[in-house]
Amino acid sequence: MSVVIRQPGVVLTDHLFQVPLDHAEPHGEQIEVYAREVVAAGKERAELPWLLFLQGGPGGRAGRPLGRDSWLDRALDDYRVLLLDQRGTGRSTPATRQTLPLRGGAAEQAEYLSFFRADSIVRDAELIRRQLLGDHGQWTLLGQSYGGFCTLTYLSLAPEGVREAMVTGGLAGLRSSAADVYRAAYPRVARKNATHYARYPQDIEAVRRIVEHLADAPARLPDGGALTVPAFQALGQLLGSGNGSDTLHYLVEDAWVRGSAGLELSDTFLAGVQSQLSFAGGPLYAVLHESIYGQRSVDAGPTAWAAHRVRAEFPEFDAIRALADGTPVRFTGEMIYPWMFETDPALRPLSEAAQLLAERTDWPDLYSPEALAANQVPVVAAVYHDDMYVDTADSLATADAVRGLRAWVTNQWEHDGLRVSGGQVLDRLIRMVHGEA
Repeated sequence: MSVVIRQPGVVLTDHLFQVPLDHAEPHGEQIEVYAREVVAAGKERAELPWLLFLQGGPGGRAGRPLGRDSWLDRALDDYRVLLLDQRGTGRSTPATRQTLPLRGGAAEQAEYLSFFRADSIVRDAELIRRQLLGDHGQWTLLGQSYGGFCTLTYLSLAPEGVREAMVTGGLAGLRSSAADVYRAAYPRVARKNATHYARYPQDIEAVRRIVEHLADAPARLPDGGALTVPAFQALGQLLGSGNGSDTLHYLVEDAWVRGSAGLELSDTFLAGVQSQLSFAGGPLYAVLHESIYGQRSVDAGPTAWAAHRVRAEFPEFDAIRALADGTPVRFTGEMIYPWMFETDPALRPLSEAAQLLAERTDWPDLYSPEALAANQVPVVAAVYHDDMYVDTADSLATADAVRGLRAWVTNQWEHDGLRVSGGQVLDRLIRMVHGEA
């Protein structure tokens, strides 16, 4: 029996579904996928259209609502919302350092994880749609970031299940390989660094001082992880969100404390860094990150740690060279590097499986350019100007490639505009998809 919970302004209902691990073998091994239904209080029995929220990631569980918070407040005016814990995350059958060894060795783990990409997520959603809405029911999609990638896969594989689709910061390059993605990403990250240092020029010297210290002696984080120079640079992932530059600055200004042995990195700083860098709450983000770009028709070879390979083309991200040259140390962005599986205790047990995924070739395609060119579903998208995480040029090319897609390009918000805009981004998209804006 489903559990029903009431919070101020909302009614929440738990749903648990059995789905095949491999949808090509529907009677084979089954896993569980959890979803939470959210409806405005007083509308529990109303005939409302359904909205499926596809979370960012990969490997991110759906948000946990606290009443009518964030974008949900606007969505619940019009929709019954389903928050999906994508396979492997949250209350769905988990895939972590604790559970994956039950599959066997690294080869068995990697094979299992190969079924956790967008194509499987979409097929899970289709099974769920038929159970909740019936064979001919349709729902609206709202895809944030990686959820937008999944939306494009949905429109490629099963558009008959979709009434309308909205995407925020998630129009992927349909023909971009992993190397293409990162070759375009590093210059964007460099621009975000420049913007950060223009806002906080005092951070130039403060960051150099931290890097000098870590170059001599990497620090130990509270969870036992290692804070090396490259790990510290990875804090640049913050620079793509609306208040990320401020968060990074406040971390840096708390870096030092005078202890019995003199100046040392403070516990406050190290705990704050760990909260940003640890993958304990979402290991699939790291393990699967580059595989989300794997498509045999684009590049039949392996992704092969593309962010790490391509970084060599951008020597300005070499922190030790920056120290020698007297230039600002640049932070990196949304990149996953092989050394992360050595420094992060949550990833270390998964390093061999991650290596096998990085070596995997012939990934099945995730998008159908032909189906998207013939699209009949109303689609709208918010494209954030100079989005650090998703290339704007790729997004606009995809907008042109999807028949009927209407794009709204804005620099009012960063990549997290859906979450932080108080419903403004979603309201604009709803009005657009309904032809009211």
